Amino acid sequence: MTTATPAVPARSRWRARGARWWIVLTSLGIAVFAPLPYLTTSLETMTRDGSGIASNFVDRPAWFHLALYLHIVFAGLALMLSPLQFSTRLRARMPRLHRVVGRIVLSSVGVGGCAGLAIAPWNLAGPVGIAGFGLLALLWLSFAWRALGAARRRDFVEHRRWAIRTFALTYAGVTLRLWVGVMIALQTGFGGIDEDLAFTRAYHLVPFLAWVPNLIVAERFLRRTRGIQGPQSGLER
Repeated sequence: MTTATPAVPARSRWRARGARWWIVLTSLGIAVFAPLPYLTTSLETMTRDGSGIASNFVDRPAWFHLALYLHIVFAGLALMLSPLQFSTRLRARMPRLHRVVGRIVLSSVGVGGCAGLAIAPWNLAGPVGIAGFGLLALLWLSFAWRALGAARRRDFVEHRRWAIRTFALTYAGVTLRLWVGVMIALQTGFGGIDEDLAFTRAYHLVPFLAWVPNLIVAERFLRRTRGIQGPQSGLER
């Protein structure tokens, strides 16, 4: 006996489509443009131009700079390629490409996560940042490992669930910048606070704010779509 798949209301389809395009475009935008200052100029130049983050990095030892650039490049690569992995059409028509891109994404998470864990103790947010960014890196690595293990067992339902959790943490690269921008705008626009002070205050909140809400949304999505496979799940098209 075949169970009929419930029809998805048009409003829900449009909402899901809008969410997918938002995720794709913001992921691509941050993955391309956020690393550019680090890849096209030096930390010394960025410091002279007033970058508070660069000034925190510029005098660190060579191993730190290596870890920083590995994190920037490979986290950006994981963010740029991850949305491709949730395309059901691409997975069905080009399964080999899906596997190749998946290996690149998981390898990038491995390198970016280890590098992020190495540089976490020297963040601008102090102990809050060590806890927030350090836990983010550990969970990111753990979720990617679980996704890889499920794929190797050919448990593709469980693989997709861990892949969604992994992407929720990968997407922290986007939400961190969105939260910082919103909080700076609110403080300078309505509180009359200096932009440097507004940035410092915002940065003390984002070590957890950048990824905990993402993970909550992912878990709610997984609970809502439990037992629904393929295109009907909303994220996968």
